[in-house]
Amino acid sequence: MKEKNLKILSTIDTPSQLRLMKQELLPQLCQELREDIIQELSVNPGHLASSLGVVELTVALHYVFNTPDDRIVWDVGHQAYGHKILTGRRDQFCTNRKLHGIRPFPSPEESEYDSFVCGHASNSISAALGMAVAACLNAQQRKVVAVIGDGAMSGGLAFEGLNNVSSSPNDLLIVLNDNDMSIDRSVGGMKEYLLALSTNETYNSVRYKASRWLARQGYLTDGRKKGIIRLTNAVKSAIAEQQNIFEGMNIRYFGPFDGHNVKELVRILRQLKDMKGPKLLHLHTKKGHGYAPAENYKPVWHAPGKFDPDTGELIKGDTSNLPPKYQDVFGETLLELAKANPKIVGVTPAMPTGCSMCIPMREMPERMFDVGIAEGHAVTFSAGMAKDGLQPFCNIYSAFAQRAYDNIIHDVAILRLPVVFCFDRAGLVGEDGPTHHGAFDMAALRPIPNLTIASPMNEHELRRLMYTAQLEGMGPFVIRYPRGRGVLPDWRCPLEKIEVGTGRKLSDGNDVAVLTIGPIGNDVQEIIGAHEPQIAHYDMRFLKPLDESILHEVGRKFKRVITIEDGVRNGGLGSAVLEWMNDHDYQPQVVRLGLPDHFVEHGTVEQLRQIVGIDKDSIRKAISNDSRSIHNY
Repeated sequence: MKEKNLKILSTIDTPSQLRLMKQELLPQLCQELREDIIQELSVNPGHLASSLGVVELTVALHYVFNTPDDRIVWDVGHQAYGHKILTGRRDQFCTNRKLHGIRPFPSPEESEYDSFVCGHASNSISAALGMAVAACLNAQQRKVVAVIGDGAMSGGLAFEGLNNVSSSPNDLLIVLNDNDMSIDRSVGGMKEYLLALSTNETYNSVRYKASRWLARQGYLTDGRKKGIIRLTNAVKSAIAEQQNIFEGMNIRYFGPFDGHNVKELVRILRQLKDMKGPKLLHLHTKKGHGYAPAENYKPVWHAPGKFDPDTGELIKGDTSNLPPKYQDVFGETLLELAKANPKIVGVTPAMPTGCSMCIPMREMPERMFDVGIAEGHAVTFSAGMAKDGLQPFCNIYSAFAQRAYDNIIHDVAILRLPVVFCFDRAGLVGEDGPTHHGAFDMAALRPIPNLTIASPMNEHELRRLMYTAQLEGMGPFVIRYPRGRGVLPDWRCPLEKIEVGTGRKLSDGNDVAVLTIGPIGNDVQEIIGAHEPQIAHYDMRFLKPLDESILHEVGRKFKRVITIEDGVRNGGLGSAVLEWMNDHDYQPQVVRLGLPDHFVEHGTVEQLRQIVGIDKDSIRKAISNDSRSIHNY
């Protein structure tokens, strides 16, 4: 690995020091910042390409605006590594995403420079608008900037924020970072619209020549700029033969400009900084800019893992004999099911690679839909197809499905429509932390009528649940499974129906009954096989409906019951078992192991399981009736 050459960056600990620099040094600073990000992420993996794409923008924003008093609100936060390095966390950046290290996404709890929590897309405009209105009402001179990508702009909340921007007193600046990507390539009408705005060569040529002529004539003085800017926007609308959507919302539009020219960005931001009223700056950037491997294959380099920074070679271990990832089992099984059932369609909100819907998408693109970052729409779009005879598989990361809660209730459950929800990344996801842990799905969905909720213990169970869910008459069906690899290298199996509401007794005993749901049951089987042969273990498989025959057996036979789940304790499997036992006059002692009633930090899954008390050692102690194993968080 080459030695870092950070002559300028090493002198900057805060943006106030950055603002003392000569503007001529900014390109070199950008080069050093990009090199620092590449070198650090090569050994400590994280979100690489997004942060490389906004290096110049990050430097320009902190150079022009008086942060932290001025607010920069990042959308999602995948792109905020440069921001973290420039705001006093350069020496700690090597701890990024590690247990007790700096957080994976911006958070006001970590730094005063992080204006708002981010991890889910499309919230920046609404949050920044709230701050801008507060500044106006409090008579503060604070400037507020929202930085949002073209992928996140497809989210409904972004449009709600845009719609409200012009109706409230504010001086908000929205920076649209347009790189034609979210994690995969951006899709939809907004993408096509921005492409049209960016590629109207006639307008761009006219604007450039006109601006040079106006400057020579002395028309670009401060007192005349506003009128000239309005004129250029009117000219653009006429040449493009379409109304600018942002101008139509009374948000003054500027752009598109090159987002990798840091000196030009400084000049533009200075012009916009004190301008009254809401405005939008449209920048063209390239995800992974400045590092050829990341530029050439952006989806892989969004979060590439470890790599050689000099050659760009990804450092991968031998996975040939390992079990597959659950997401890949989903993708392969969906393709298999769709070949047999012509009614099956797939829907994902901007995650075809992340959830492996790209597998069936390659063979039947006309039946697989990437709807962009729009989880609520994904659900209701699926409901519409189900209403008219199709069988949608709607795949959403568990944490992102929180954004579609009303749609699940109102648009699917009430009508009992046959939508299959496949919630990837359920449970603890590790280094992405509290914004991404799939902690709440079981507790949130369990009270909703008409839903079937299941979690497979292994890959065979996932395949059979997917097969079962698409059978006639099943109604809305939720299948949750974790991030990462399963347990069965030989994962293919016949597709057979599982009776809804049935669990499995995996081992018999007389001392204690252990009830699990999902892949954590594999840990229990390992513990029982090695140390606890007198333990009865039941894989409940379904959270809703519960297997009442198992519960009657457990209630009659056992005085002590342990429930284990990779979800919040409050409202999940343990709560369901307690409620059922109470309703049927059984009174066993029930110990519930699961996630606590607070947000779990970031770290490896193994570290976090130990902290919250659902690792193998904690489960073993609970089975052995060791009171120290009962965590009170």
